[in-house]
Amino acid sequence: MTTQHVFLLLLLWMWLLHPCHAEMLFRRTPDLRPKSFGGRASGNDGKAVHRQKRGWMWNQFFLLEEYTGSDYQYVGKLHSDQDKGDGSLKYILSGDGAGTLFIIDEKTGDIHATRRIDREEKAFYTLRAQAINRRTLRPVEPESEFVIKIHDINDNEPTFPEEIYTASVPEMSVVGTSVVQVTATDADDPSYGNSARIIYSILQGQPYFSVEPETGIIRTALPNMNRENREQYQVVIQAKDMGGQMGGLSGTTTVNITLTDVNDNPPRFPQSTIHLRIPESSPVGTAIGSVKATDADTGKNAEVEYKIIDGDGTDMFDIVTQKDTQEGIITVRKPLDYETRRLYTLKVEAENTHVDPRFYYLGPFKDTTIVKISVEDVDEPPVFSRSSYLFEVHEDIELGTIIGTVMARDPDSASSPIRFSLDRHTDLDRIFNIHSGNGSIYTSKPLDREISQWHNLSVIAAEINNPKDTTRVPVYVRILDVNDNAPQFAVFYDTFVCENARAGQLIQTISAVDKDDPLGGQKFFFSLAAVNPNFTVQDNEDNTARILTRRNGFSRHEISTYLLPVVISDNDYPIQSSTGTLTIRVCACDSRGNMQSCNAEALLLPAGLSTGALVAILLCIIILLVIVVLFAALKRQRKKEPLILSKEDIRDNIVSYNDEGGGEEDTQAFDIGTLRNPAAIEDKKLRRDIIPETLFVPRRTPSAPDNTDVRDFINQRLKEHDTDPSAPPYDSLATYAYEGNDSIAESLSSLESGTTEGDQNYDYLREWGPRFNKLAEMYGGGESDKDTS
Repeated sequence: MTTQHVFLLLLLWMWLLHPCHAEMLFRRTPDLRPKSFGGRASGNDGKAVHRQKRGWMWNQFFLLEEYTGSDYQYVGKLHSDQDKGDGSLKYILSGDGAGTLFIIDEKTGDIHATRRIDREEKAFYTLRAQAINRRTLRPVEPESEFVIKIHDINDNEPTFPEEIYTASVPEMSVVGTSVVQVTATDADDPSYGNSARIIYSILQGQPYFSVEPETGIIRTALPNMNRENREQYQVVIQAKDMGGQMGGLSGTTTVNITLTDVNDNPPRFPQSTIHLRIPESSPVGTAIGSVKATDADTGKNAEVEYKIIDGDGTDMFDIVTQKDTQEGIITVRKPLDYETRRLYTLKVEAENTHVDPRFYYLGPFKDTTIVKISVEDVDEPPVFSRSSYLFEVHEDIELGTIIGTVMARDPDSASSPIRFSLDRHTDLDRIFNIHSGNGSIYTSKPLDREISQWHNLSVIAAEINNPKDTTRVPVYVRILDVNDNAPQFAVFYDTFVCENARAGQLIQTISAVDKDDPLGGQKFFFSLAAVNPNFTVQDNEDNTARILTRRNGFSRHEISTYLLPVVISDNDYPIQSSTGTLTIRVCACDSRGNMQSCNAEALLLPAGLSTGALVAILLCIIILLVIVVLFAALKRQRKKEPLILSKEDIRDNIVSYNDEGGGEEDTQAFDIGTLRNPAAIEDKKLRRDIIPETLFVPRRTPSAPDNTDVRDFINQRLKEHDTDPSAPPYDSLATYAYEGNDSIAESLSSLESGTTEGDQNYDYLREWGPRFNKLAEMYGGGESDKDTS
């Protein structure tokens, strides 16, 4: 078989598979009614069923996307078997894109695409074709659908959903450890050719990482990648279609990969030996210094725990781990003493708290260092032999007796002498004193346990060479009791005996108290100082006693009060006793022994007068006295009638204003009387309130005539002061009130009376009317009184 025959067979095979690539043929049927094929089939009714015979013979059209030609792209041809080529038939196209994207030649049935088609926008189009008679517009073939399928070409490159990926992988991971998967997409048709078949490759990041071509999974390619050497990596991945063949389209993305930390590094001390210093006076808990081990890891992988594992100071020092700084703080555990030990050596260990078992082979994950601590000498204050002292002393010791001694020493090597003193704030009464040289405490005042049983003192010890450096110690002094107080009555007893009392009747139970506090407890004995015919004492032997009568009947009229001396003794050594006197009143009692009255004067009152009646009588007397006092006060008030009774009272009244001014001393500055009586001017006097710098002999000025007007007088005085060298040498303004010429009634002022000695007649006041009668009576009466006197 020749090559030409093989080619023809291949074309025939392709046409059989795709008979409508270029043309769709219509096969005509005899008429539009259904026709039957040669075979038959019987139905339920026994009639023959005929299958309709289609008039269209068609298949899909195929069209390549992204056509770049200048003419319309030819799709295919529709042809009916009734088309005789005379133009009587008309082909009509409808459906997706008909008339816009796809057009048909009405006469020939050729279909063309008017523009370039993108399969990624739409992969196929469904259309309907029909042939009609051009004149009658009646269809000659039934309408039928067909599909134009767009064939894909490789016009889209693979794309990644993200331009930059971020991923991480633990350091020291084995080769092939998965890091991240990247996936690209291709818009081309994956079912047609290799346009959408993507292959991944790595463009940047070798030899540290690799990528699987088919899946896009990035994996580690080198073993034991160490974060401490390099932490960040940037990998560029390419995705290429067409199975990665030449001519395929590609896209890239960037993956930033970070190596995360694992605990693969142990802690390390930078120094093998560390030196620290601390004063011996540092209190317990003081931080001496810190140690720190470095760890190349981060986060919890770098956390370190410190501890003291060896050394001669394990009991003297502690170490605490500071979590935020990862340091070990060494602190004082016990008090230090330079004179006892001056150097301590510690072995400190730092160990990781989170160890990964996978990296045990890199261990051990701990390190040690030697810490040497030097204790520095400090001038320490004196140290007492005890932390506190307790001394007990009896209250009856003599003055100057030593009650105890405190001891202190200088802990320094110099061993300076010590001086003792008492803090007087703890001994305000100065009852005690201390010997400054040996610390002996002795009494300087008598002691009394009943006043103060305890004395809390504070003793101060200071070095003579350094008195500012002191130490205090509490000293507790307990005063022991001595039987130096006699027992006394516990309370004041108000005792009475009824007049109708019988012999042996109990009238009072007494008890006693004692300020002393014997070790065996209190025990009192009661007795009478002398035999008494009226009363007796019976000791109950429980620190109480009963007072009993010795005869029947008592009389207030004869004796209203009895005094009964009772002797009270204690049983301590030396025995102390005292005599207490009971005052027993004789009272009237009812039949049941209830007291009614104890006063002898009550016998003189009427029998039916009770205490309530006496109180009522006393209240009445007090009320009468108050009424009399109020009446007298009101009567005296009526005598003082006011000058003005009311605002509407317009009778002649004189209102007195008690404003007397500065008195006669005011006339030294200026005598107002000279304005009215210039003739009464005395020799010019120097002012008392101003001391002139230079004294001049005052000049005598001529007096003005009696009838000189006040205005002329003032002007004359002003001229004299302007030319007077002895006048005050300062600018001043003197204001003189000028009232004008005299009134018809003349002046009512009494200022002028101060400068004249003559008597004045006030009878003219009566001529002014009833309004001035009161004033006329006052002045007129005054003159008459003076005459009579």
